[in-house]
Amino acid sequence: MANSSTLVYIFIPARFKSTRFEGKPLANILGKSMIEWVYERATEVPNVEEVYVLTDDYRIEEEVKSFGGNCLMTSPDHLNGTDRIIEAIKTLNLSGIIINLQGDEPLIDPSLIEAIISEFNVEEPQIVTACNRITTSEDLFDYNIVKVVRTKNDDVLYFSRNAIPAFKSLPYREWLFNTLYYKHIGIYAFRSQTLLAISDLKPTKLEEAESLEQLRWLENGMKIKCILTDYESISVDLEEDIDKVVQVIISENIDPYIKK
Repeated sequence: MANSSTLVYIFIPARFKSTRFEGKPLANILGKSMIEWVYERATEVPNVEEVYVLTDDYRIEEEVKSFGGNCLMTSPDHLNGTDRIIEAIKTLNLSGIIINLQGDEPLIDPSLIEAIISEFNVEEPQIVTACNRITTSEDLFDYNIVKVVRTKNDDVLYFSRNAIPAFKSLPYREWLFNTLYYKHIGIYAFRSQTLLAISDLKPTKLEEAESLEQLRWLENGMKIKCILTDYESISVDLEEDIDKVVQVIISENIDPYIKK
């Protein structure tokens, strides 16, 4: 179990190149870059040793340094954020609980990260993540929204871009009203030794089919705990998503985060 001596680190992988929104981490949100918003949220989580941005682009490195953040340059050859974090913990020789925080979640709730970390105090999960209820058919059938199915003990059975479970005898429009569906929130907590074990795993058929790296972990027998949260994830996938974030900031009057 985790205890008061277990160190916690938050890593924020950030790429400049993106097929759908190039330069996304540097997108301006009310006077600050998106990566600064994410970084500030991460620093609000109590009892975290350090927060690092991991990138392979000097423009992101310069931006992080401009607001006083920690940034580590990593290889441009990584296919995903997990591999970037594995390189970082090896380079920095870190051990403890490692948080993989997506760099496109500018409104991430620090209390959610705290809740995920607290799971290591009650048992010995290898990996912890989160999900929330899907409430619209639009989200349910959106391939960009990853769904998760869990056991009664909140362990992950499967992740999919498809709506699961599927009803054999009901039309699509009735699925949402006949069972509970959950949307995966892309934040993970690992023990450092789990990440090192992941570094030895080869890509799997399920991972390649769904384009979801977490299926590699499941296929290799790793246990993933998935806690339920009311937090409504607002990730920035496209440039027009910035407007959604701005609307939330204004409606919730999040003044402390707005650079005057």
